[in-house]
Amino acid sequence: MPRGRYSFHDTHDHTPLGEEHFHCATGPSGWRYTAQTTHADGSHAGSIDLTVDELGRPIRLELTAASWQVRGAALDGVTWVRTDPSGEHAQEGNVRAHAFSGVSPAFYIATARILRLRPGAPATRVRLVAFQPPVLAPRTLDQSWALVKSEAHPTDSGPLTVDEYQVSALDTGEQHTVHIAGDVVLAAPGIELEDLESAPSQFPPAD
Repeated sequence: MPRGRYSFHDTHDHTPLGEEHFHCATGPSGWRYTAQTTHADGSHAGSIDLTVDELGRPIRLELTAASWQVRGAALDGVTWVRTDPSGEHAQEGNVRAHAFSGVSPAFYIATARILRLRPGAPATRVRLVAFQPPVLAPRTLDQSWALVKSEAHPTDSGPLTVDEYQVSALDTGEQHTVHIAGDVVLAAPGIELEDLESAPSQFPPAD
């Protein structure tokens, strides 16, 4: 059950943007990730509670940021309810998409679980609905994912397999690399793993 801390920074000038203190765990029916986020000054920024099934589909998402809240799940694509700070006006949404996305590293893990890519296989297209703080406004994204390589690295507790993904935004052509080990993101643009109290959990191999 990994527990640790990610830091966020601006990808252009490396200005610190905040941190995410997380805990995640695999189980027979899927994977759950919970975290609290903070601003760069340490003040509370929001939270995330994401549960996916054994195929990586989101069966529950709860996001909070600046008094905004989103609750969502996989239903006819993905469906969500976004509530404003006053709590008076709840807005429902639905998109024929595979999963959710956002700033949390948890969404990289969940997307990788859905795609189950193999090294060297052709890139796969995926549609995601992203929620961006501070107002958690939904935005539909089309991306292309490819698993470039998987490498085993020796550790004190045994080999650790690190997957290197190339993620491309289909609207702009922008590409970036994401390194994932089990259910932990080791590195991604604007994201650094600062602390990890135990080894990443390993998912069952893809069929």
